Formats: sequence, structure tokens, C-alpha cells
Amino acid sequence: MTALDASLSGDWLFDPDHTRIGFSARHAMVTKVRGAFNDVDGRIHLDVDNPEESWVEVRVQTASIDTRSKQRDEHLRSADFFDVETYPEIVFRSTAIDEVDENALNVVGDLTIRDVTRQVTIPRAFTGVERDPFGKLRAGFEGTRRLDRRDFGLEWNAALDTGGVLVSEKITLEFEISAVKDEGPAEG
Repeated sequence: MTALDASLSGDWLFDPDHTRIGFSARHAMVTKVRGAFNDVDGRIHLDVDNPEESWVEVRVQTASIDTRSKQRDEHLRSADFFDVETYPEIVFRSTAIDEVDENALNVVGDLTIRDVTRQVTIPRAFTGVERDPFGKLRAGFEGTRRLDRRDFGLEWNAALDTGGVLVSEKITLEFEISAVKDEGPAEG
């Protein structure tokens, strides 16, 4: 990638205040419902000289789901969907990161939801690196990926009178990641 040099190698931690892992799904086949997980933790290990040694790990607390509807959120936390008491986390661990174009990556890895693990490829755009006014080095990544929620045991649905279903099977995941380089303790 053009903007990367060896000085960017190392560990990068997700900034939870500036990171969003969200989703959208069709509701009643006529509109989209959007939501996000408010408790997300992630780490990127970047090795510019040996890209095959780079990796990403993301942990999402399922109970932190937020769709701006208390009733819907409680249903999503129940055994019908995420079963947060039994499966408190969604975990993604990369197995390969491939540069497919300038500033475009495919992050391949294992996504685990409800104890079901599937390999997925998540396209990510590298949006840049900047030092913020507080001296922290930040990197940005964005991307989306459609998944079939049934592949992860999220089966619940209700039939509509017109033949459709209440909740679409295809879900679009949305990633907006701000990562801060772990540069060790501040000098001073």
C-alpha cells in the first residue's frame, strides 16, 4: 500500500469512541433497520515488511446491541437471536490479509457467532494514517460485507401475510474502524 512504510509496523488498538461495527437488515421487506454494537474491542498487528505476519482480531459484546428500540434490542439479545447469556461475544480472527488494490484489502478470517465459526472475507478500504492533535498516530479502515445470518444459527423469523418474512436473511455488516498505534508509554 502506498501510504505504508516500515515505521507503521506494530500493534494498533481500536479506539472504541471512534469505531463503529454496525449492521442493517430489511424489516417487513419494505425498510431497513440499522443497529450497532456499542462494546467493541480490536487489535491489528501490522508487519509492513512481512505482510503475511499481519493479523486482526475483533471482539464484539453481543449484549451491547443497539437498534434504538428497547423492545427489539431485548428480542435480539434473547435465544431467538444472539442468546447473549450463552454466547456473550462475536469474535473475528484473521487468517490472511491480502492487498487487492491500492488502499484496498481483503481480510480473510474466522467469524464466530453463537458458537458457529465460518470463514469470511471482509473487504476493507484503508482510509489513511494521521497523527491527531493529542499526538496519537491513527489509521482508518472502512468496509461492508453481506452475510446470511442463518449460516450462524440466527434462524428466527415470522412469515408475513404477503409471503415475505419479517426479518431479511441477508444482513449487511458495516465497519468503520479507527485504530491507534501502540507506541508505548509517553515520554516526559
